[in-house]
Amino acid sequence: MNGGLVDVRAVQPGHESAAGPPGRVKRHWMAWLWCLVAAVAGVSVAGGATLVGAYTKLSGNIKHVEVDAKELGKRPAKASKALNVLIVGSDTRAGANAKYGHREVGERTDTIILAHVSPKHDNALLISFPRDSLVQLPACQPKNGLPGQRPHVGMINESFNFGGIACTWKTIESLTGIHIDHFAKVDFTGFKSMVNALGGVDICVPKAIDDKKAMLHLAAGRQTVKGEQALGYVRARYSLGDGSDIGRIQRQQMFIASMINKAMSGATLSDPAKLFRFLDAATKSVTTDPRLTVGVMNDLAASAQGLAAGNIRFVTTPWRYSLTQPGRVEWVQPQAKQLFRLVATDTKIEGSHIKTGRQGKVPKSKIEIVVQNGTNRGGLGTQVAAGLEQRGYTVVQVGDTKRKPYPKTTIGYSTNGQARVPTLADDLLVSRNTLIKDAVTPRLVLVIGSDWRGLKAAPVSEEELKGIDATQDSCSSG
Repeated sequence: MNGGLVDVRAVQPGHESAAGPPGRVKRHWMAWLWCLVAAVAGVSVAGGATLVGAYTKLSGNIKHVEVDAKELGKRPAKASKALNVLIVGSDTRAGANAKYGHREVGERTDTIILAHVSPKHDNALLISFPRDSLVQLPACQPKNGLPGQRPHVGMINESFNFGGIACTWKTIESLTGIHIDHFAKVDFTGFKSMVNALGGVDICVPKAIDDKKAMLHLAAGRQTVKGEQALGYVRARYSLGDGSDIGRIQRQQMFIASMINKAMSGATLSDPAKLFRFLDAATKSVTTDPRLTVGVMNDLAASAQGLAAGNIRFVTTPWRYSLTQPGRVEWVQPQAKQLFRLVATDTKIEGSHIKTGRQGKVPKSKIEIVVQNGTNRGGLGTQVAAGLEQRGYTVVQVGDTKRKPYPKTTIGYSTNGQARVPTLADDLLVSRNTLIKDAVTPRLVLVIGSDWRGLKAAPVSEEELKGIDATQDSCSSG
């Protein structure tokens, strides 16, 4: 997507995997940072004087795992000159990670990200896939002691448990239709090392946190976190926000944005010693396919000098809470497919069939809605609530009207809620005469009547794809 919203085209001259995939592996989410920052900073490390030795050392740090093309089966065609890197986060308990708890076998991937870099290396889009996503999983063969995977509907992170990185790679390609060029994985200890090498990362905490499970204890306000605190902050789930994986993804995206901003700052890039410490920590932390080397990163760096933090963006696959399996999420169609098609073909949003839509006076996330089912259709209130949440609204209560059937769909609002009504009405297949001023609270009260015709189709909007960028300030976001 060049220009406009985000450039999500990518090229890796001379390093495309036309003969098959470049790597065989395992998993974690921070690895993409190494790919991007090393691409930008690699020239500084590999370019002069005594740096031949540094280059050799960095190359020797990286661990590689091969992925056989046969393991991936039938693959999507390479539809653009894009560089697509699958990034997975490992919670392995082996070695230095044993302190985080015991596990008999294997490791899980709590976070999966697809990094898509533009052909000119001046823009990047990172798509997060919620680990609680219910998706169609493909068949994967047993390998290296892992049992393999049968085709079934399950959580997206099962593929790593059952078939390793090759199975995860196959799963993401089969779900998105995007041709993946490389993979990268980082574990707990590696993540901490990268944060520490930068001297910590700035975050903003709205209220004090005391989470023993995540080993996290933080005061409220803006602060710099390192080591265990940083790891606990991106791992914590149940003690922060709404306790969902979606909330954790948003927090991780903000943390990565802050981390990238610091890594790409003049204070880091102009300090050879600090820069080398960071790249040394990053390369020691990452496991990649054999073709994703420091040499490749150096080639990318030659044309990535203009990449700015504001041109590195984060989005989450369009989702909604599952109506059949509480605690799980489902991808919203056709929005998810539209997003994946834009990325696969590296198509900009302008000129596509995706509409941007009109924004309301009040951000949807600030609009609290009470949903009441006035029909005899069981579960309709929950279904409507899920659709509204997917569009960004905050549903605070779902219930039934005192009498049924309720003949007409209405939106009740108080004087304080008047500015919020047009935004909600724009998403419903209702007429303007459904609006009434009889709510006793600032919240909007949606009563679903017998004339209910549903929610309007929700295309991928520019706002949805915009996400956040690496200059985002977590203290001023929201």
